[in-house]
Amino acid sequence: MDSPASPAARALRVAYAGTPGFAAQALQALLQRGYTVPLVLTQPDRPAGRGLHAQPGAVKQLALQKGLAVVQPRGLRLDGRFADEAAQARQALREAAPDVLVVAAYGLILPQWLLDLPPLGCLNIHASLLPRWRGAAPIQRAIEAGDPVTGISIIRMDAGLDTGPVYRMQETPILAEDNQATLEARLAHLGAELLVQVLQDLQCGIAEPVAQPIDGIAYAAKIDKAETWLDFRRPAVELERQVRALAPQPGARAQLGGAVLKIHRARVGRGAEAASPGCVLRADDRGIEVACNPGSLLLERLQRAGGKPLDAAELLRGLPIRPGQVFEHPATARPA
Repeated sequence: MDSPASPAARALRVAYAGTPGFAAQALQALLQRGYTVPLVLTQPDRPAGRGLHAQPGAVKQLALQKGLAVVQPRGLRLDGRFADEAAQARQALREAAPDVLVVAAYGLILPQWLLDLPPLGCLNIHASLLPRWRGAAPIQRAIEAGDPVTGISIIRMDAGLDTGPVYRMQETPILAEDNQATLEARLAHLGAELLVQVLQDLQCGIAEPVAQPIDGIAYAAKIDKAETWLDFRRPAVELERQVRALAPQPGARAQLGGAVLKIHRARVGRGAEAASPGCVLRADDRGIEVACNPGSLLLERLQRAGGKPLDAAELLRGLPIRPGQVFEHPATARPA
């Protein structure tokens, strides 16, 4: 029989580490299920908006609304640049005495002292079917690659990059209309539900993680700003996926006549006309069709620098675009 002090004999104390909206949904699920969350770790507030004022992430906003204790160290290494903040975070965690730490899109690498601190370890909500798409941008890379499915993996964290054994995994299809935002929202909901199931398994003592396969490993590198430029010398089907993978942020970009346009929505066009890649084939209420190699891309919703997203018909009223104009290639586009 479990002693009164053992985690399985009482409700789990779950510390939480996360920052953006993807992570907030799982924290909300924990609170709704009645879990005690003694401490929340989240990234420091970042400049945002037109005034670039420091803004808290979604996890901090939720934590403060619920009256949870929050710490925001800039680093967690005890021998690093922010060693004092790391030491304060370690003390706060020791005092919080969590049974388990849940991590979701936190943004800092966990050092060994933190991996070892909770008796039941550290769980990560990872937005891919591991070992495919380990790393920082699994949602974007899955869409970009044209994967038919993706999903959520709940892993027990180790010192590697998303290499830990998997407690539970569940897949979801990537729909033809999915962009980063819609797929992330679906995965956030799925991750919250799957996390609760794993915590219940831990509570009952039946959670047994399984080592990841050694085959099928892919790395989802962070999106580099240079990757946001559309290169119309590539196939239209690839560019359409690139637009969806980057929407709404940071957004795919293209430059025409010195004007930088962010592309929010596009689809593969008819592509029947022979033209040089980047050449505008038509520009009307249906969109701006641009020749690719092969095929064509129909740009349907766009945004000028400093403006708001507009459907092509409305954009064209303020920015005339004519067939025959040519979009610049990334090597010649204006740096941003």
